[in-house]
Amino acid sequence: MRKAKPKKRLILPDPVFNDTKVTKFVNHLMYDGKKNVSFEIFYDALDIVKNKMANEEKTALEIWKTALDNVTPQVEVKSRRIGGATFQVPTEIRADRKEAISMKNVILFARKRGGKTMADKLASEILDAYNNQGGAFKRKEDMHRMAEANRAFAHFRF
Repeated sequence: MRKAKPKKRLILPDPVFNDTKVTKFVNHLMYDGKKNVSFEIFYDALDIVKNKMANEEKTALEIWKTALDNVTPQVEVKSRRIGGATFQVPTEIRADRKEAISMKNVILFARKRGGKTMADKLASEILDAYNNQGGAFKRKEDMHRMAEANRAFAHFRF
């Protein structure tokens, strides 16, 4: 490549939990640079999760992290053109991309959900992901199923 790779930006930890993963999630959640609004939505969603899962011994943040782990895909398929034919080639995903995909899927399916506020929708999607169900978990299962179906083309890996 001719150009130098752009430098990775330093992401500061969030003010409440002191966790950079939370800040990344809030950055994906944010619209039009309104970070404070996104932080409020996220913290409200965690409060709702804490109230709904009161009998659980885990904290709301641990439930959220487990939910993200449950919807994190391990493999994905990429289109690769070989000899005039296009193959769906299964490839493993880099760690940072895994994290980004899981966060984006949770937010996407929370937005599609029916509910009063975004905090409600996000909380219910987090709870579904924690219980291995919901749209984001289904998306992960579909990705894995596609990769499994196209395992014969794995030798075309980049």
